[in-house]
Parts: sequence; structure tokens; C-alpha cells
Amino acid sequence: MQLSRLVQSLPPYHFAETQKKLAARQAAGVDVINLSMGDPDLPAPSAVIERLCQAAHDPENHRYPEYRGLRALHEAFVAWFQRRFRVTLTPEEETLPLLGSKEGLAYVAAAVLNPGDVALVPDPNYTVYVTGTTSTGAHPYLLPLRESHDYLPDLESIPSSVLQQARLLWLNYPNNPTAACADQAFFERAVAFARRHDLLIVHDMAYAEVYFEQRPPSILEIPGAREVAVELHSLSKTYNMAGFRVGWLVGNREVVDAVGRLKSNIDSGMFRPIQHAAIAALQLPDSWIQERNAVYRRRRDLLVAGCNSLGLRARQTQAGLYVWAAVPEGFKARDFASWLFDQTGVLLTPGSNFGVAGEGYLRISMTAPEERIETALQRMKAALRELPRP
Repeated sequence: MQLSRLVQSLPPYHFAETQKKLAARQAAGVDVINLSMGDPDLPAPSAVIERLCQAAHDPENHRYPEYRGLRALHEAFVAWFQRRFRVTLTPEEETLPLLGSKEGLAYVAAAVLNPGDVALVPDPNYTVYVTGTTSTGAHPYLLPLRESHDYLPDLESIPSSVLQQARLLWLNYPNNPTAACADQAFFERAVAFARRHDLLIVHDMAYAEVYFEQRPPSILEIPGAREVAVELHSLSKTYNMAGFRVGWLVGNREVVDAVGRLKSNIDSGMFRPIQHAAIAALQLPDSWIQERNAVYRRRRDLLVAGCNSLGLRARQTQAGLYVWAAVPEGFKARDFASWLFDQTGVLLTPGSNFGVAGEGYLRISMTAPEERIETALQRMKAALRELPRP
């Protein structure tokens, strides 16, 4: 038996590799402080759990669910979007439930790209943008995100020869891993750019509701954006529901329908009790988000101040679950993160895991209690006194 070229070409998913490394150290008795993943440690809202349990007791919900989800879930997406962004969507035609937004990234790529096409991919990036592209036989063209440019891609620098083959532009704000935000002016330029070059914009907005100052805008707030864009949202970070696997796709109705057709041929829809739990989450008051974000704000302040005091230069995070910090001069990100883990048991993610342009940085997650973050910083401070200089 020989595996497909697609499977053979896929690199190991770095978070799966990280979990193996973490488990090995824990088995050896090491007190690991895991600041490597954006996996919320805070519980899902109690109203969500209650609705899930209630729906799970109804035998009718044990049958096959609707392929494209309950009408009530679509309506909940529409109501949430209107409340949050003042954008009115059409239920079902412009909304689609997903088993987490991650699968949506792969499905959108499969719905749009053909072998030999080009997708414009930010670097550093959430790695599914690359694997989703290459799985279709298309080619990624990397757009470096530079600190000097506020981690926004320079769209006008893309060669015309590349644009002639490009069909898709990946965007992600609030950004993973850099924690940068984009404003409406950038989205206006991006929409105009997509119109000129006949591109679909896929905006991954999984971190929409983790923010500390201004609420991040949706690209669909831009007039005419739905003609050239879709946007992915997730309950994972928004309502601490990562394990529930609930996301949704909104925007261009042709792409939404295409992804729905793909999904209906591959999976059988979302377990109804989870759909009811998602509806309960989407109906929570904004005060729930503000209270949760206050917890992350304290963690952010602790991490940013701590990193800067240790010489790991970090910008003030405006949104998202991460602090993006520079490694000491002369070190590679992976080498430094590995050394730090060996010395302290503090697990951070090297920026180079997210692409070439991530070299020289660390992504540090806020998904641990303040006392554990303080302990991590204390261990790092002690270890850095003994750091061998290159």
C-alpha cells in the first residue's frame, strides 16, 4: 500500500507534536506550564451547559441532524452579526454552521482553488492556510507581515505575474500569531484590491470577541464586501467552547452554498444539542464578553510587562489570546524555546512554527491563570541569568 501524495506532503501539525513533547515531560514528573496553545482554560458559560444537557435528553435530537443546521441556529448567527457588526445577513443563504472554523478553511480552499492556482498567504500564518491551499494542488504565495508595517500585508507589492494566477487572499485579524489588528481602512483597501484582481478574500475572524480596547471590525462591514469575501467565526475563543467544535461561515452566498454542498457530501451535520448550546451562547449579553475579557486583560498586562522586563521585547496586545515577543538577539526561535522548556518547564511556541517571517519571535498564550503566569515568568527570569550567549 502507498499513501497519497497529498498525505505524504503534509508536514506534522506542530501542535500535535507539541502535545507529545508536553506529555513526555509530564510523565517524567516535570511541572509543565503550557503557554503554547490558544486553548481557553476558562469554562463555557453555564447557560450553554444547561441548554446542552436539556437538549441531549430529548430523543428527537439523537437522530441525524440537518445537513446545514437548524434554522434557529442560522437565525442566531444573523441576530448576533447584526448586534455585533450592524450587518444584516440572510439566514442559510449567507450563513453556514461549521464543525469548528478550522474545517471551514479547508472547505473554502477546496471550493475555490484548482491545481496550479495561487493563494496569497500571510507569513507568519495559521498553518491551515498553507495546507488548505496545497491540498487542492494550488500554490501559496507568501506575504510577509512585518512589525514595521503593523503586521499588515503589502498588497501592492505582489507581482502582476502572481496576481494573474491568484484566486484567493487569506486574511486573519485579530491575527494569529502576532495579535495585530486591522482597521476598516485596511479592509477597504483589501476589498478594492480583490475587486481589481478578481480574488476571493477569506477572512478568518476566530478571535473577534477577545479584545481589550476597540472592538475589531468585520470585513463585511465594508460596502460591497460580500461580493468578494467570506468570513469565518468560531465559538471556541468567543465563548470558551473550543471542545464543542462550533464555527460558522458568512458572506458571499455562492461560496457559502459551495461549502455547504461539499460538507453535505463529507459529513452529516452538527449534533443538535450542540446547535442548541451554540444558540444559547450567541444570545448571551455583551456583559459576559466584557467580564471574560477583563480576565484576559489582566493576564495580558502581566505577560507584556514580564516579557519586557526579561528583555523579550513585546508589543501591547490589542486583541486575541497571545503576546508576540522577540527572542534574545542571536538566537533562533525554536532553539530558544526548546532551551527554555528544558530549563524551566515553560512551554512557548516558536514564531518560526508559523512561517519564515515568524523567525525571531515567540507566541505566548494567555490561557493560564495569573498565578501560573507569574510562576512561569519567575522561572524564566532565573533561567535567563544562565542563558549561554551565542
